[in-house]
Amino acid sequence: MEDAQSGNQPLRILIADDSDSDRLILQAMLRRLGHEVVEAANGGEAVERFRHASPQIVLLDAVMPGMDGMEAARQIKALAGERLVPLIFLTSLSDADALARCLEAGGDDFLTKPYNRVIIEAKINAFNRMRLMHETLSHQRDLIHEQHRKLTEEQEVAKRVFENVAHTGCLDAGSIRYHASPMSIFNGDILFACPRPDGGIQILIGDFTGHGLPAAIGAMPVAEIFYGMTSKGFSASDVLREINQKLKRILPAGMFCCAALIQADFALNQVQVWNGGLPDGWIIRGDGERLAMPSAHLPLGVLDSHRFDAAMAILQTSPGDTLMFMTDGVLEAASADGDMFGDAGVSAALQGRRDGQTPFEAVIDRLCEFSGGRLEQDDLTLVTLQMAEGGALEGLSDRLQLSALEGPAEWRCTYEIRDRTLGQFSPLPLLLHICMEVPGLRRRSGEIYTLLSELYTNALEHGILGLPSEWKATAEGFGRYYEERERRLNDISEHYIRFSLTHTMTDYGGRLVVVCEDSGHGFDYHQHRQPSGSGHGYAGRGLMLLHRLAGPLTFRERGNHVEIVYDWHFSEAGKTDDAAVHKPGVSHE
Repeated sequence: MEDAQSGNQPLRILIADDSDSDRLILQAMLRRLGHEVVEAANGGEAVERFRHASPQIVLLDAVMPGMDGMEAARQIKALAGERLVPLIFLTSLSDADALARCLEAGGDDFLTKPYNRVIIEAKINAFNRMRLMHETLSHQRDLIHEQHRKLTEEQEVAKRVFENVAHTGCLDAGSIRYHASPMSIFNGDILFACPRPDGGIQILIGDFTGHGLPAAIGAMPVAEIFYGMTSKGFSASDVLREINQKLKRILPAGMFCCAALIQADFALNQVQVWNGGLPDGWIIRGDGERLAMPSAHLPLGVLDSHRFDAAMAILQTSPGDTLMFMTDGVLEAASADGDMFGDAGVSAALQGRRDGQTPFEAVIDRLCEFSGGRLEQDDLTLVTLQMAEGGALEGLSDRLQLSALEGPAEWRCTYEIRDRTLGQFSPLPLLLHICMEVPGLRRRSGEIYTLLSELYTNALEHGILGLPSEWKATAEGFGRYYEERERRLNDISEHYIRFSLTHTMTDYGGRLVVVCEDSGHGFDYHQHRQPSGSGHGYAGRGLMLLHRLAGPLTFRERGNHVEIVYDWHFSEAGKTDDAAVHKPGVSHE
């Protein structure tokens, strides 16, 4: 390689000249310099010799009979393609126009007659160095292209794996509209949506610092945590704490994730929102009124677990209200003049909505118009969620991440939480996970979670805390209810809630018996022999829901010992039926 770079490497040189004497002179000079010579007597022969011999340098007479040197030069350059083959014209021409035509035809330099050996050697060595440099650059370019191809293939494979993890949720639900424009194969934005077992939904939208694989590396564990915990019934606050702790541990300094987490409860027409570093979110009411939900927290992955605040803002909604969140890419979208879309663009789009136009359509249409249709210029994500009619607990399909193991069929377990733990920890995800180990119950995760949730909520809020349901009938009472709930949770002492779960197999399928006991004062269950639409404790909405989902409901002691029976059937395919065996009724012991 050193010899090649120094210009001393023997070359194959094509000489094309119709003068026999000139060819002989050049041939002798070049062979004394150690080069191999290929001869041609005219332009057509020169093209043919080049095609078969592949010389590294061509010396070409400009004026020859038949095909002249200029036409031969054009054809030789076409045959060479991307390979650099220096072409030196042999000429006695002195006219500037004629020499210019030689260069336009593809010539790189001239050798004037009579020939000078020193000049010929110097030019051949110089052009050979240029040729070798071109080969080196071409080789390096090809290596870069190959490395880029392999990297792109690897990223495509990683992208498919990532999408299989990230898109296992319910972004295709009818109440969700979204747009995601990636700047590269992996973008810095994330958008996940997952049904909760109680029929609600959680949506996580985020924007990692950076692009490409670094952002994707952070997004993978976020997706796993979000889908795994949400589908098992963990609250939004629990999900946030777990994600923040994970990102804080794995991300390098200076990398974080601006994010917003939305937990929607369609039955209560209630949303809980956490915004850490994203642009303002919006609730767009049915009458056009807009309520901003600004960032109130630092991004995920910045603070350690002791300083991280996962408190959610709780907001009441109405059926038809729309929640909207976006990443910075929406606000930073630029027009042809370099202006940014900004908050003003979002506000103008929502303010100027046409009749029948959704908030999502209004913002996307205005954004396309503003940017000239160039929505792919940066990571840009926009999502809206429309609140469904209240009480639609089964509005979303169960997508619980299930175990591949068969699981136990006959078992019993007791789980009790006490005192301050009642205000700090929800046992529902753990209890649901235990129940989901039974293959026959896995398709009924939503109903099982609802049963456990109603029993636990009533035991905690009405049995132990003594909160009246009637407070939640008005907006003022709703706020008072949750303020008082937080206050009383901080004062809990010498109280407990105990769950006893028993599962047995039957001829038709299986039976799950759930017993919930609390240490509260109880209530006069003798007054509630039939479910009613009002009242407190187990006699209100919760009692009606439990009757609808399961079988006999039995009260014991002071009303703070409740037993419910949930039966399920085998289907012909060996799976559970679409409904459990319901046996309405209330018994008192």
